[in-house]
Amino acid sequence: AVEEVVEPTEEPAPEPTEEPAPTEEPAPTEEPAPAEPEATLTIWADDTRAPILLELADDFLAEYNVALDVQDLGTVQDIRSQVIIAAPAGEGPDIYIGVHDWLGALVDSGLVAPIDLGGREGDFVESALQAFTYTDGNLYGVPYATENLGFFYNTELVPEPPTSWEEVWEIGQELKDAGTVQYATAIAGGPGYNSLPILTANGGYIFGQDENGNWNAGDVGLDGEGMVAGVQAIADAVEAGLLAPPPFDYETAHSLFETGQIPFLMAGPWALDRIRASGVPYAIADSFPDDGPPFLGVQGFMINPFSENPLLAQAFLTEFVATPELMQTLYETGNRPSALLEVLETTEDPDLAAMGAAGVNAMPMPNIPEMGSVWAAWDNGITLAASGEQTAADAMTDAAAQVRALILGELVGMVNLPGSYQDQVGCGAQWDPACQATAMEQGEDGLYHLTVDLVAGEYEYKVALDGAWTVNFGSDGAQDGPNYLLSLPADGSVTFVYDPETHLVETTIE
Repeated sequence: AVEEVVEPTEEPAPEPTEEPAPTEEPAPTEEPAPAEPEATLTIWADDTRAPILLELADDFLAEYNVALDVQDLGTVQDIRSQVIIAAPAGEGPDIYIGVHDWLGALVDSGLVAPIDLGGREGDFVESALQAFTYTDGNLYGVPYATENLGFFYNTELVPEPPTSWEEVWEIGQELKDAGTVQYATAIAGGPGYNSLPILTANGGYIFGQDENGNWNAGDVGLDGEGMVAGVQAIADAVEAGLLAPPPFDYETAHSLFETGQIPFLMAGPWALDRIRASGVPYAIADSFPDDGPPFLGVQGFMINPFSENPLLAQAFLTEFVATPELMQTLYETGNRPSALLEVLETTEDPDLAAMGAAGVNAMPMPNIPEMGSVWAAWDNGITLAASGEQTAADAMTDAAAQVRALILGELVGMVNLPGSYQDQVGCGAQWDPACQATAMEQGEDGLYHLTVDLVAGEYEYKVALDGAWTVNFGSDGAQDGPNYLLSLPADGSVTFVYDPETHLVETTIE
């Protein structure tokens, strides 16, 4: 038999499959370059507020494609002096921080623009808006913080705050008789500002107001019945040993309170850190004795009328600054009651809450330019009465006459050298820019001369024009510059020579 041979069958070849064509990786696309900002908004702020505002830069850029340039100018006073120079030259900021009592001078000089809050007036403390409203009825600032004196009392010595000044003096007398304290209270600096609740409790006022609430510079109240009564109350308290006598000094007053030597002190939020650090047991009353209001100062944001971006500036203030979040941050870092009601009403700091309550009925410091004519004469009048050198009526009559003369321009052209030496040469007090005894006389050389006799000592002075502090020059010849220093090793005669071109003073000691 033939064996059948079976040929092995080949496995069918697999159908060739095509390799998928390699896909090309898409070329990397470049991220679109961010659009250049359409504009830059420049803000001048102080060293506390500048870092806070800078944090808004990214959000503002995203919303408006506008860059934010926040510049730290140091202090609020530095901002003012720079705005006066830079704004008219077109080199100033779009927005700057300031205080409301600059308003009169700024409006008159055309250095601040009106602001429209877009119907949000009800979000702010009414008195704060009033402070930034000028006599033309326009609002010129977005307020962010207020400050006013508060009535501090030592809770170990006085469990409940007194409600009248009569009670203040009675408690002080009892504690003094017991040998517990030295005085009832002390005035912490310039007496016009720092004793105002005593003066207003007696009906005192600085300027009257018209039917619309505008300040009336023609109604000077320094020699009015209420002011004289208030100054007399201060003089009586000094004479009775219940009020620390002049010179009225910030450091002395605070040291007395912080060491338990006085049970009461009128002080502002700027003093909270040192009072807290002292360890003295204290509280702040919600109001002043007899409801005598203190001055209200308001800090805010203002718009430069020379800005090229006024609408952007306003949008930034109303949409990014006037918010509870930003205002809360400003409140937490500034140690001042907020001007935004939502923040003020939710504050957890009892001290600031009490100061805010005491400031609800506070008197906004007059924001008219004429207020600059008041300070020196007012402070000197109170000091002269408190020291017994003049009666309250005579001191305040003289003070009011000086203020009226300044307002009427009767002292225009005066070149004066106010300083710490003036009480030696016939002036009623030191640092009086309107004292006739230190008015300089112009010589044929065009320079101004003054010669006085002084005892040995260390002195400071400045140049002041027109009997006021509005225009003054320091040792560098600059407006608001540092004080001149004068060292007199022995009693002698000193001649001052002022050059109106350089605004510098040279001295000769004989």
